[in-house]
Amino acid sequence: MERQVCILMGSPRKTGNTAALLRPFTAELEKLGCRCETVWLYDLDLRPCRACRTCQRDWNIFGCAIRDDMEDIFRQVLACEVLVLATPIYSWYCTPPMKAVLDRLVYGMNKYYGEKKGPALWAGKAVALVTTCGYPPEKGADLWESGVKRYCKHSQLRYLGMLAGHDHGYNSVFMEDEKAYRAREFARSLILNTEK
Repeated sequence: MERQVCILMGSPRKTGNTAALLRPFTAELEKLGCRCETVWLYDLDLRPCRACRTCQRDWNIFGCAIRDDMEDIFRQVLACEVLVLATPIYSWYCTPPMKAVLDRLVYGMNKYYGEKKGPALWAGKAVALVTTCGYPPEKGADLWESGVKRYCKHSQLRYLGMLAGHDHGYNSVFMEDEKAYRAREFARSLILNTEK
């Protein structure tokens, strides 16, 4: 059976480092029989959460009061088996549209915040990270990974790990054979972990 993978892409650059790291990763997933759909967040109308809690009134739907492109993202995330958050690191965390999406999903998917505590609509879904940063990952992407691990625990999601690519500067070539190899290996490990 074909696995559905939803990749939320938080980079504004279609030919940037994060897109380059995604190419061998996505190609390997497709080779392994996955259907990958990439959602370019900068192309969408995505507004920040207002914490109005309208979404908590109905435990069967997203239910957000804001009328933008989040309803489509909600449906795609709910339908997938694996959710991949792909983002360059800006100031030790994800890009603004990725943060807006995560804030909206934590409310709309988790019906914890109303008069009664409800379910997590996406409980058990697998989550993985693909990220690029200008510092070594242990100093550049560590806070992002810690935040997502906590987010996953709170939302009853299964965190499967992070693929991080270090950019050594504007005068260097970002994509190299070793990074492509690690991207393919990470894709293979995701499929093995989702089978458990």
